[in-house]
Amino acid sequence: MSDNNISNVIPLKGLRGMIASNMRRSLDEAAQLTHHAECELDALLTYKETLAGSGTKVSIEDLLADCVVRTLATHPGLNGRIEDKEIRQYRNVHLGFAIALPGDKLIAPVVFDANEMSLTERADARKNMLERARKGDLSVPEMTGGTFTLSNLGRSRVRFFTPIINLPQLAILGIGETYARPVENSDGQWETRRFMGLSLTFDHRGVDGGPAAEFLSDLCGEIESAGR
Repeated sequence: MSDNNISNVIPLKGLRGMIASNMRRSLDEAAQLTHHAECELDALLTYKETLAGSGTKVSIEDLLADCVVRTLATHPGLNGRIEDKEIRQYRNVHLGFAIALPGDKLIAPVVFDANEMSLTERADARKNMLERARKGDLSVPEMTGGTFTLSNLGRSRVRFFTPIINLPQLAILGIGETYARPVENSDGQWETRRFMGLSLTFDHRGVDGGPAAEFLSDLCGEIESAGR
């Protein structure tokens, strides 16, 4: 193909090159498998409104992160890393948040010890971390020290996808769009409810399909009972 038709050339170097190398290495080294699920979101959205009414303003992502942290407490096998030919499971959750920076740069800065924080403390820590990420003020541990990562495409029309694991972590959760569809209730009546698509990619070297499915099912239950 003629080079005359090229509109732009982006060198794969610097941060962009590092991201490309890490993505390729992740696919080469990890035995990646993705489970997909959908969960009802009405309880979580109602809980968000209730919190806002009492003066606590947090995002849907903050509430989902809270549900993830709670679920990891009972599924520690997904909160970990594979390093030096060892599966290392962690007591504390070092929660990464995949974010896109200008120039098509993708990083996943970490909120350390997310399980030891309250909902509002974790929300403030996430906002602070994102601000520093945009300024380029993160340390190497803050960009590489996660034990579990969230990748949020909820503002797009992507319902399910296949997030790539952020090595050496064991798993990453993809958050898809929120959508409404009719559901028949227990009285045989049809009503509209809101749902969200979730995609869990895990490293089959360290996590089997059954435990991963149980984690995703329990996470859906945590989301569907939010605020109760």
